[in-house]
Amino acid sequence: MSIQNFSIQGLSEKEVEQSREKYGYNSLEFRKENGFFKTLKSVATEPMVVLLLIASSVYFISGEIGDGIFMVSAIVLIAIISIYQDSRSRNALEKLKEYAQPRCKVIRDGELHEVKSEELVVGDSLMIEEGTSVMADGVIVHSNDFSVNESILTGESLSVSKDATQEDNLVYSGTSVVSGLAIVTVTAIGNATRLGKIGTSLEGIEEEKTPLEVQINSFVKKMVIAGAIVFVLVWAINFFRSFSFGDSLIKALTLAMSILPEEIPVAFTSFMALGAWRLMKMGVIVKQMKTVETLGSATVICTDKTGTLTENRMSLARLYLAGSGRVINPATEMNEEAVELVRLSMWASEPIPFDPMEIALHQAYKSNTPHDERPEYSLVHEYPLGGKPPLMTHVFQNTAGNRIIAAKGAPEAIIRQSFLLAEVVEKIEGIVHALAREGYRVLGVGVAQHQGEEFPKEQQDFILQFKGILAFYDPPKPNIPTVLSDFYKAGIQVKIVTGDNAATTAAIARQIGFRGYDKTLTGEELMQMPEEELRNRVLTTNVFSRMFPDAKLRIISALKANGEVVVMTGDGVNDGPALKAAHIGIAMGKRGSELAKEAASLLLVNDDLSSMVDAVAMGRKIYTNLKKAIQYIISIHIPIILTVFIPTVLGWVYPSILLPVHVIFLELIMGPTCSIIYENEPMEKYTMVQKPRPLSDTFFGWDELAISIVQGLAITVGTLFVYLYSVQSGYPESMVRTVVFGVLISANIFLTLVNRSFYYSILTTLWYKNSLVPLIITVTILITAVLLYVPPVAEFFEFVPLSIGQIGLSVGVGMVSVLWFELGKAYYRYRLARQA
Repeated sequence: MSIQNFSIQGLSEKEVEQSREKYGYNSLEFRKENGFFKTLKSVATEPMVVLLLIASSVYFISGEIGDGIFMVSAIVLIAIISIYQDSRSRNALEKLKEYAQPRCKVIRDGELHEVKSEELVVGDSLMIEEGTSVMADGVIVHSNDFSVNESILTGESLSVSKDATQEDNLVYSGTSVVSGLAIVTVTAIGNATRLGKIGTSLEGIEEEKTPLEVQINSFVKKMVIAGAIVFVLVWAINFFRSFSFGDSLIKALTLAMSILPEEIPVAFTSFMALGAWRLMKMGVIVKQMKTVETLGSATVICTDKTGTLTENRMSLARLYLAGSGRVINPATEMNEEAVELVRLSMWASEPIPFDPMEIALHQAYKSNTPHDERPEYSLVHEYPLGGKPPLMTHVFQNTAGNRIIAAKGAPEAIIRQSFLLAEVVEKIEGIVHALAREGYRVLGVGVAQHQGEEFPKEQQDFILQFKGILAFYDPPKPNIPTVLSDFYKAGIQVKIVTGDNAATTAAIARQIGFRGYDKTLTGEELMQMPEEELRNRVLTTNVFSRMFPDAKLRIISALKANGEVVVMTGDGVNDGPALKAAHIGIAMGKRGSELAKEAASLLLVNDDLSSMVDAVAMGRKIYTNLKKAIQYIISIHIPIILTVFIPTVLGWVYPSILLPVHVIFLELIMGPTCSIIYENEPMEKYTMVQKPRPLSDTFFGWDELAISIVQGLAITVGTLFVYLYSVQSGYPESMVRTVVFGVLISANIFLTLVNRSFYYSILTTLWYKNSLVPLIITVTILITAVLLYVPPVAEFFEFVPLSIGQIGLSVGVGMVSVLWFELGKAYYRYRLARQA
């Protein structure tokens, strides 16, 4: 049956353009805050900027105009960096939204086209079918057994049947098609839809923060509070010593600035957004940012078989003919009975097929039938796929009143409704098992008779005449054995969850090297199990056959109850609940239904499971690199804090060895270092052979904090050693300051290099491919040289030129205060080697 059978021409291209000019695009456009001004507002309220504003005001009031101008310049620079980082993140997310945009089918100029949902126009003839979301408001003009779920608008979860003859013949944007097919004329798009009018009241709702965001915000808030307390303490100490309000305030502000780790939230946002953008370039669309941080923790992947492990390229390989009791190869032999079996199986399929199996049946019918009957018949009643085990039934009729009632589905379902003799059933079951063991996907076909216009409420009420078995072969994808091997190496379990029977699934699983293919569990068996038993069985069973939505959901729930981080792949309407329930729901970008895509948090653009290996690797890399960045930030903040705090509180000879301008300069170096260098770091070699990271892990666990604190204290010791040595050597304050600053800069550079890996030696990581490392380090060294050797700049920062010996002292102490950690890494590698 072609589109022409609907007698709907649709709009012409010219009419589409005219409608678009009048009504615009089909997108919800609510009032949104300008991104630029939103970022500026956010920058203006940052604690660091507030402190800079206070410091610049103090300098201007006290007449130190140069320092005041530098502080204002720092504010401008911070704003520029923040706006740049924010725009990078927003651009990445906008590209993701564009890729993830749903598509729909429209009839234009008498042809069926697939277009982006935003390209729908008022007047379009929109085709909606089971598994799709309605993309605009419209009036039904044609339908077959059509029902929709309107819970998004009404709160009522039950589906509603609709057709063109009813008083309520309207469909609404945002609702979902539960069964059947309909063609609607679009009456409203975008904000003019019923959902769009409701949606304007939702624009204030903000997305919930992820667990890591909560941890990071909590840590930063604690540091802000600590900074405030220390600020008051240091100001009080200095004021009662000198009774100079301005000088005491500047010293206290300097310390408060050194405490604030404002780089951490910036790093988190950048890593997540840019990580999602990198995944998009690999063919993996991330719909929810929290997915990025969860990917590296995946412990179990539940995958369907058809189209994920196999090519979803169905070919009709065998036919079992009930009349003659023979199994034939349709490629070499087609008799009258075989042609009739194919004919009935085609009538049991959708008139416009989208499933590969049904496409194969329509093609087989066309190839083996001299006279195509499809234009002569209309679908008058449809029973969608349902039941346990499932089947579907279609009723067609021509103008002469001739009727065809054909059913296809699981052989058990067709046999059950055919009331065959026990010995016949036994023979058919033997044939089914034999075909399934060879890896064929099997379907039973039956035909029914029914008089009158009132059809049974349930298709299971038909009495069928069993006509035969269809066997399809769907070959495994060539790369699947490698994909499975990669998952196993990464410590990730793989489980097959399919609607197919156990024998077919086991045969395919055996061919691809799937572990545990011999242990299977059916949906019916699973539903009978008590919760405790099921929790144990899901850990040891890897093949789940004859699954239906409730059974899939129980599997996901049982795995989660065992503490597993679950990934679920799916493409059909029935997969929606399980996709939603899993930690990470994955829908197929090409063959996935719109409802599956809507429920999922991640889309595989090319329906290739190998992309999921890349996604897990990317998730682990992002988490590891973000952890490196945060540990680096904490480590380098400690010596800055203590170098400001200790001389001030203890009243050393030069208490203000670091001024606000120096702290700000160091902060401006650290921001790009952590956000740019570490985000661009490659994945380490051991990443995909480690066990998945527990989801409960935090950046701020004692192990990580201990390493950062010890590294920071070691740099502090080196810095204060140089401070005391310089004082003992009789250096003036400006030279002591310059040497101390040199230690902090060199320690910053070496810490960046050392913390590129907490396992491999710096001699190994120097060869990591990251072009930003030499660039950032070179720029840092050049800027430092300008600070020391360009007189006006050096005078402003209160620096003096250093001799070769003094440079060697600064660089040497900075290097030693960091490189000692290489001994710790060497011992760690030695210990792991002994345990192996």
